[in-house]
Amino acid sequence: MNHTILTMRVLAIDIGTGTQDILLYDTKKEVENSLIMVMPSPTVIIADRIRSATDEGRDIVLTGGIMGGGPCVRAIKEHIGKGFLVYSTKNAALTINDNLEMVRSMGVMLIDEQDMSSLPDDVLKIELQDIDTSAIFGALSQFGVNVGSGLDLHLDLHLDLDADEQIRFAVALQDHGDSPDESNRIGRFRHFEEQIKKGGDLDLFTYHGGDIPPYLTRIKSAFDTLDGGYFVGSGFGNGNGNGGADKESVMFMDTGPAAIFGALLDAAAEQPSIVVNVGNGHTLGALVIDGRVRALFEHHTSSMGFEKLQDHIIRLADGTLTFDEVFNDGGHGCYIGDTLDFDAIRSVMVTGPKRDVLQNGAESLKNTELWAKLHFAAPFGNMMLSGCFGLLSAFLKNDESFTDKTYKPIGN
Repeated sequence: MNHTILTMRVLAIDIGTGTQDILLYDTKKEVENSLIMVMPSPTVIIADRIRSATDEGRDIVLTGGIMGGGPCVRAIKEHIGKGFLVYSTKNAALTINDNLEMVRSMGVMLIDEQDMSSLPDDVLKIELQDIDTSAIFGALSQFGVNVGSGLDLHLDLHLDLDADEQIRFAVALQDHGDSPDESNRIGRFRHFEEQIKKGGDLDLFTYHGGDIPPYLTRIKSAFDTLDGGYFVGSGFGNGNGNGGADKESVMFMDTGPAAIFGALLDAAAEQPSIVVNVGNGHTLGALVIDGRVRALFEHHTSSMGFEKLQDHIIRLADGTLTFDEVFNDGGHGCYIGDTLDFDAIRSVMVTGPKRDVLQNGAESLKNTELWAKLHFAAPFGNMMLSGCFGLLSAFLKNDESFTDKTYKPIGN
């Protein structure tokens, strides 16, 4: 049977606590020939800007939308603690906490957009956003990559691109969900539980344009950044809001499932599998059976030692790890849909920048049954891009314009 191979370029951006891992894939080329960058994460960049303001003795005002917290929120607290003022629009303040009264109690002064002009001239404006297309495309353009442009790139790149040259976006970020009245860890695992109960397959962890659930406010904010930025005036897509992004041009995933499905593209992966992503901020483990997530736990990497992580991997499989145990230990939680004896697990795939939590463990403390099945996953030869490969796999699978032959380079 003959196939018509459609071509496009997909920019996969996996936004973590420490780094943002970026891959530009051209379907006309091998995956291994994709252009890649591993750069500081947006929250780290914003934290550095805030600390520079602290060092300069300047008050700041936060604008923009909801983005990842962690480092930038710690920098905000430090800034206030040293006696400097922090103003914020209400939308940007949701980066700090979903409950605006909690934000006020920290000492942040909430203002409306129209009040910006009344602030002193020396107040430093810092825009919060998870996706900085100007920075990404600016870097690519310096190496002669034709990235095209919307009207909001602030670059001299106003190029007309054919449809197969237009860049689609596949973005992964961790969204705890809007939880003003309860722990966002509880809300996050309620969401995971729903997806696993529905079957846990790849499609359930992806979101396209207008299909984003309203409580996933960070993902929605990132979509708005693209919809009102790169796609404005691009002539691409059916349009959504004030921009031009649609379900064919933008896809989102949570960072955890993106890493899970990306690690499974490693040649050593055999299912049933336990897949573990040891990230800079969070460690997530999943039981995957026939391409479906059937159990899941998530904890802070700083709380995971060698023996604890081995224990959690084995007990995730047999179902004895509980939500309360992980949650009360300061982690996000655990949900068990199906269980298996560890004997039935065919591979344990470990990926992520902090995988040395397992890699450097004492030989005398190794669980021999686990290590007989353990592989340090590096799909397409690159461990740092497991999340990007998971994004590509999902994007190509869900795009009906792709043929089986086009999808074949991604793990088939």
